[in-house]
Amino acid sequence: MKKRTLALMLSAALCVGMLAGCGGGTTTTTESPAANTESQAPASEAPESESPAAEQLTGTVNTNGSTSMESVMGYLTEGFAEVQPGITVNYTGSGSGAGVTGAQDGTCDIGLASRDLHDDETGVTQITVAKDGIAIIVNPNNPVADLSIEQIAQIFTGEITNWSELGGEDGQIVPIGREAGSGTRDGFESITGTEDACVYQNELTSTGEVIANVASNPNAIGYASLSAVDETVKALTVGGVAPTEETVLDGTYAIQRNFNFIISESTELSPAAQAFVDWATSTDAADLIASAGAVPVAE
Repeated sequence: MKKRTLALMLSAALCVGMLAGCGGGTTTTTESPAANTESQAPASEAPESESPAAEQLTGTVNTNGSTSMESVMGYLTEGFAEVQPGITVNYTGSGSGAGVTGAQDGTCDIGLASRDLHDDETGVTQITVAKDGIAIIVNPNNPVADLSIEQIAQIFTGEITNWSELGGEDGQIVPIGREAGSGTRDGFESITGTEDACVYQNELTSTGEVIANVASNPNAIGYASLSAVDETVKALTVGGVAPTEETVLDGTYAIQRNFNFIISESTELSPAAQAFVDWATSTDAADLIASAGAVPVAE
């Protein structure tokens, strides 16, 4: 009886040992080096990463000058913010003369001038970002629709004083213009040959003021950037040619000028300012300039 009990105990112990050897216990498995090689390529053979995106910059760019460029600058600053969200571009409209002076004395990063530089404006250079027609505007109720360059000059120098002389209704013509130093005034007077000869009833400090005054006076006539003209005034044809993007670009509309960035020749632009200039003068910004009513020059 004792022998049989001992045999059963030995048999049970043997079974326990066999179960343990067959995986009945907890085990830790470590992958072999070969397995690692299959799942993970060596560092020297790792695939190359994609090219990084354009460098993202930060900073502030201060621009100052032409009020005629307000619409263009609005579109450009909004579009640039999507490309370089870390850069803030500020715009102040104080006239083209102030834009040139600001670039000369460093009070702004980029000056804005809706005219070309004069011979005596030294130490700076201009970069043309767009072209713009100078529209001759009258009140929408004025029946006059077309004038020649000569007639426009005679109106603004006081040789023609009544609308009836031009096929319009009897009424004293009210010439409205811009202040001295305005790029729009400079462009208008140089093209019409009326420098220092214009007789204005009002000299206003912004394109918006000119438009508002013409819109409220049936006998008024003025000039304004084509990019700013709205339905409150009527743009005349000049010599039978309407001011449009196409006629400005092909040169058939006579009264037109350049929209320029004015840059210091002695002070290097900051990386943020240079990035804005490069982008604004590229084809990437052309559609935005056109949307603002001006004519892009980048091809």
